[in-house]
Amino acid sequence: MVAAYGQNNAKKLGRRLAELLAAESLADISHRPPPRCHELSGTLKGTLSVDLAQPFRLLFKPDHEPIPTKPDGGIDRTKVTAVIVIGIEDTH
Repeated sequence: MVAAYGQNNAKKLGRRLAELLAAESLADISHRPPPRCHELSGTLKGTLSVDLAQPFRLLFKPDHEPIPTKPDGGIDRTKVTAVIVIGIEDTH
């Protein structure tokens, strides 16, 4: 991870992956910094991210078919118990 993403991103990536692994559902991952778990929009709708070192984020999707949703159409994080990591990107 250090060679690919640098020392700071590698450290935060390891922390974020450990948090995701330990969580019973995405509801356990805070939407406040850190890690600031949040849904993305536009072409990345249905994808979530957590912060790494600016400007990078770890992107992932719920590993459920169908994806659990709330009445407003957003992802129901209380029912997401597995995710698929998509990658690390600067989404801005």
